[in-house]
Amino acid sequence: MVGLKPAEVPPTAAMKFVSAGMAGCVADLCTFPLDTAKVRLQIQGEVRIPRTISSVEYRGVLGTLSTMVRTEGARSLYSGLVAGLQRQMSFASIRIGLYDSVKQLYTPKGAENTGMAVRLLAGCTTGAVAVACAQPTDVVKVRFQASRALSDSARRYSGTVDAYRTIAREEGVRGLWRGTLPNIARNAIINCGELVTYDLLKDALLRTQLMTDNIPCHFVAAFGAGFCATVVASPVDVVKTRYMNASPGQYRNALSCLLALLMQDGPAGLYKGFVPSFLRLGSWNVVMFVSYEQLQRAMALARPA
Repeated sequence: MVGLKPAEVPPTAAMKFVSAGMAGCVADLCTFPLDTAKVRLQIQGEVRIPRTISSVEYRGVLGTLSTMVRTEGARSLYSGLVAGLQRQMSFASIRIGLYDSVKQLYTPKGAENTGMAVRLLAGCTTGAVAVACAQPTDVVKVRFQASRALSDSARRYSGTVDAYRTIAREEGVRGLWRGTLPNIARNAIINCGELVTYDLLKDALLRTQLMTDNIPCHFVAAFGAGFCATVVASPVDVVKTRYMNASPGQYRNALSCLLALLMQDGPAGLYKGFVPSFLRLGSWNVVMFVSYEQLQRAMALARPA
């Protein structure tokens, strides 16, 4: 595997910002069906208001994907993609592209190495800010992914723009920020499990000279980061998905959603959709970080001297 070598002059913060957004979009394009399968498995069996008898329709990742293709068509796998790409351009740009800058901001002057506490604080900061800015796009993405493919007359929303307008009109502007607190918690955890793990693994591989700063090194570090992020973030992710997709009045708040999930499914319910979550987040991390490293290097090399 070959790739661009690090530029002599490091990329600027603006280059990292743009590169992260573009890399997030590339990763979403490659892994979006897995994300959709994850959402369907997470909301499966959810008790609705009014109550309905739940049934198990989706079984496993491949079973979910094949069922969706058979019953709703292949396009259903990419339902909500537009909102997903909008989300990455704002979300990934902030939480990933600004991570190094925030880390430097928190690092004491004169410090030779960046400590774990600083890395964790930087990850939490960029993750929280990114959620606050990109939450409406995440709500719309989840709504599209959770809904079935219906006829034009029966569709909940006619398109992405209509979804923003309808949610704001029917649920208020606050509806676009539904689930912000669990999403902040989720992404603060994911950022720490993802960015900090990637940062530490990459540093360790380079410091011990097991690998050089190239694509194989980025691949290994990204794979490890994806697994760690999935393990620590899956419980919050399940609650976030159910709360975002809930109809008005179904849950009082995110805590009531969590309690309802635990009463219905027990602790195991917190890890619903874990396999597609890992397949998606693991592959997403690999594609994103490899693309991110190469994009920022390409921009740095293309910068006029």
